[in-house]
Amino acid sequence: MDTFFPKEEDLKKKWYVADASDAVLGRLSAKVAAILRGKHKAIYTPHADTGDYVVVVNAEKVRLTGNKVQQKTYARYSGYPGGLRSVNAKTLLATKPEEIIRLAVKGMLPKNALGRRMLKKLKVYRGSDHPHKAQTPETLDVKEVRSA
Repeated sequence: MDTFFPKEEDLKKKWYVADASDAVLGRLSAKVAAILRGKHKAIYTPHADTGDYVVVVNAEKVRLTGNKVQQKTYARYSGYPGGLRSVNAKTLLATKPEEIIRLAVKGMLPKNALGRRMLKKLKVYRGSDHPHKAQTPETLDVKEVRSA
């Protein structure tokens, strides 16, 4: 039997909308990254972009567990001496909540050109409004279900 390679005309990209209100950041990011990669489809191929588009709304209402709000830091380096800039999660959540979700999902995608292409299919917005209503996105359930 030959190996199946999905072609662009075989792929039908769907749109999903995920509400980040009271969702735990890591669990939300893991589900979103899996959909961006296409792991929820039967035609998933690791070297091809078989994933769908994901719109995340209410980014400012995402939850971080434990002491991560105070202790977690996000660092970037300009390449110059003394060019290390870091900010904690509390400050980033107050100023740019979209960036927290984008960085969490980026860390779960492949670190190559394919991963960068997949990340472009992620749209993150604060508030419940988004400009992608014309794509008729399906609702994606990202709330964790805890069993007693």
